[in-house]
Parts: sequence; C-alpha cells; structure tokens
Amino acid sequence: MTSGDFADRVAGVAALAEPIRRDLYLFVAGQADAVGRDEAAAGVGVPRHKAKFHLDKLVEEGLLATEFRRLTGRRGPGAGRPAKLYRRTGGEVSVSLPDRRYDLAGQLMAQAIEESVRDGAPVLEAVHRVAAERGIALGDETREKVGPRPTRERVIAAVCETLAARGYEPRRHDDDTVTLANCPFHALASEHTELVCGMNLALIDAAVSRLGAKGPVAHLSPASGRCCVVLTAR
Repeated sequence: MTSGDFADRVAGVAALAEPIRRDLYLFVAGQADAVGRDEAAAGVGVPRHKAKFHLDKLVEEGLLATEFRRLTGRRGPGAGRPAKLYRRTGGEVSVSLPDRRYDLAGQLMAQAIEESVRDGAPVLEAVHRVAAERGIALGDETREKVGPRPTRERVIAAVCETLAARGYEPRRHDDDTVTLANCPFHALASEHTELVCGMNLALIDAAVSRLGAKGPVAHLSPASGRCCVVLTAR
C-alpha cells in the first residue's frame, strides 16, 4: 500500500468518526433511492444546513455520490430547479493494519473454482494456475518499471516496490535475500496453510520469473511472523 493509498483510506474511514456524519451516511445508505437534504436532515434529526455540510463532506471523501433530479416529477417552466440528491457510492473504503488483501484471495479462488468446474481440473491445480496468471501480470508491470536495460540492483528494487504495493512489506537483507514481513492473506493462511501458501508462491514465483536472470528466485521458507515466501538472488 502506498502512502497516498493509505492516506485516502484513512481519510474515508475517519470521516465516519463524526457522529452526525456517520448517522447521515447510514441513513442515506439505508434508503432504496437517492435522498435530498431535507429528507436526510429529518431522518437523523438535525437542521438542514448542518445536514448539507456533512453530506457534502461525505461526497468529498468519496463515500456518497450526488445526482440532480426534480422530486415532483414536473417538467418545463415553473417546475423548479432539480434537487441535489445523495446516494451511497459503489466503492469500498477500508483500512486494515497490517495490510490485508482478502479480496484478491477471493478473486483468485473464485476464478479457480469456476475453471475447475468448467475444465474438470483439480481445484488446487486451478488455484496455482490462476495465481500464476496474476503473477505474470505483476511481473510485466515490474519489467516496465526497470526499463529495457535493467541492472540487477534496479530489478530487486522494482520487485520490492511491486510487492510493497500489494501489502507484502518486503525487507531486503545484506545477502540480497528478500523476506516479506506481512502476509496479505494472514487469516486464510493460518487456517488453510497449504492452499494459501501454495497460491502465494505461484503468484510471486510467476512474477519474478518474468524478470530473467537478474531477478530473484521465490521459494517457500515458512517462519513465524512473516509471509511464507522468501526471495533469494539467482
């Protein structure tokens, strides 16, 4: 997670710490259709001007979206100006410390199950294949960062940058070993170790394999308090 991503997530969650703002968000989220300021104000029992201020703050933080519509249904001259209405956005805002990526694990596993049902392949084999496909995309992203004539130093740095953006918290050591201080799938790995660690290895191994001889090698080396995958120099 980058510092910018972290700041955006924290700001969105922090916006709901204010009681009136939180009540307005919950009220709007609980309605079947977008609501106006008057309805929202009445719904939480605050003055209209106060509701307006907090609703617009929720829009700034990306938690609510706006639209304009005439509530009376009238058209043409004399129908009045369209009202500003608020509704919950489709995006998600969450903060997890350390960074967790259970959404990614769910996507990979769901895709693997679909492929297993369709092709008849064993589920574990499908999980590894799907994870490797995602890893190839990460590897290609990393190759773009290092350019056409990368140095070994730049390759390792780019790998760490890519993995850091996915929550792995890479730690580079003097012997160019890279350990991953955080497992983005920690709770799942604790309960389903073989499945999740195998998926993790397939993902990271496919990513670093796209970097050629200057890239590191991924292998399993489980230890307490960190990800099961370790990267070593070729």
